[in-house]
Amino acid sequence: MTRFAILSASALALLIPVQAFSEEPGTNRYTMEKTENGVVRLDTLTGEISICTQQGGQLVCRLAADERRAFEETLSELSARVEDLENRLDALAPPDGDADLPDEAEIDRAIGAMEKMMRRFLGAVEELRKDFEQSPEIPPEPIPDRT
Repeated sequence: MTRFAILSASALALLIPVQAFSEEPGTNRYTMEKTENGVVRLDTLTGEISICTQQGGQLVCRLAADERRAFEETLSELSARVEDLENRLDALAPPDGDADLPDEAEIDRAIGAMEKMMRRFLGAVEELRKDFEQSPEIPPEPIPDRT
């Protein structure tokens, strides 16, 4: 019985935090504090602080100076990484496609070699045809009856 009580208590202790994690952030995500210049808004989920002022009847929020500096540093780091990656891609790019094409002389030599091969091949075929025409015809073997 005591094992059951211990297991039940352990299971209950594990389920309470799981329920807390499964809940969506409610209306208490932001904490607002009034200042002489406006409102400071704290995002309790991320820790981000924004300074909000009322402009034209609306509350306009912008990042605090520390967070703005961190944002700009991250942005400049990412920009440098992107530039580095673009330079690496440019280095890997193939050269102009025209550089690999053969010139007219190479094309003429290749076509000449192909013509020579074809003439020899067709000559060999013609010789074989003449040999078959001159040789006596061999009678076909009779097909055995397998009935």
